[in-house]
Amino acid sequence: MFNAETQVRVRYGETDQMGVVYYGNYASYYEVARVECIRALGLSYRALEEEGFMMPVLENHSKYLGPAKYDELLTIKVSIREKPKVRITFYCDIFNEKNELINEGRTILVFIDKNTRKPCKIPTQMETLLSRYFDE
Repeated sequence: MFNAETQVRVRYGETDQMGVVYYGNYASYYEVARVECIRALGLSYRALEEEGFMMPVLENHSKYLGPAKYDELLTIKVSIREKPKVRITFYCDIFNEKNELINEGRTILVFIDKNTRKPCKIPTQMETLLSRYFDE
């Protein structure tokens, strides 16, 4: 399993009239976590795209356990729990400043060839970097 962590501060425009993060903004938080997770692995989305790979989202799931509020610094713990093949799943746990778990998310992406737009295997460089975190 590969784990990474990042933080985001809740901006005013991400909240509703009650000062609570609007539910639709969690998908953006998951995206920040995915990008930083890949960066922590030693890659970047940009590098993957330049190599001819894209990663569109197939599924996005979210479970709301508590509110995130304006100006809070949220910690997003992201993990890749299964060795990816054609799909990759990112699990996100979001914690508030009191270290309370307030959201659980899961996003499934598929690797596609940028030219053919067809699913393909995980990029070799990413597979190599992730292989040390999974038993063969």
